[in-house]
Amino acid sequence: MAKLAPEDVEIRVMRKSDVEPVAEIDYKVFGKRRPEYYERRVAEFLDENSGRLVTSLVAEVGGQVAGFIMGNVYLGEFGIPETMASIDTIGVDPDHQRQGIAGYLLEEFKTTVKKAGVDKVHTLVNWADTDLLGFFANVGFVAANTLNLKLELE
Repeated sequence: MAKLAPEDVEIRVMRKSDVEPVAEIDYKVFGKRRPEYYERRVAEFLDENSGRLVTSLVAEVGGQVAGFIMGNVYLGEFGIPETMASIDTIGVDPDHQRQGIAGYLLEEFKTTVKKAGVDKVHTLVNWADTDLLGFFANVGFVAANTLNLKLELE
């Protein structure tokens, strides 16, 4: 499919009414239903008392949610003494993939977090997800100097 022109894609802040379409895109892309996760996340960043910068965005094409990006800004958390942002979820409806939507979402995300003083964005990608790894590599992401550790709980 051809890339959509920027004027054909509206990027806006995610709102409560986006939970259902975002959860549906997530299901189409990842194969697992997680509406409770999205309800909780949207409630967190819409909470005016949280003090969080809203970095979760949706892309609309023809008035329909076609993609989303969710992330956070951290002010010294995880023992990292700098302001940084993370992307924890990005998804584009399979009917709209490879049309530039993820790139438009990422550009708006970067603009938003830069205003908060962020100069580094981190994300985690499954090593086997070559499509997502390729996307992030194409937009300038490189391996970080951190190591993701895990502990299996029995």
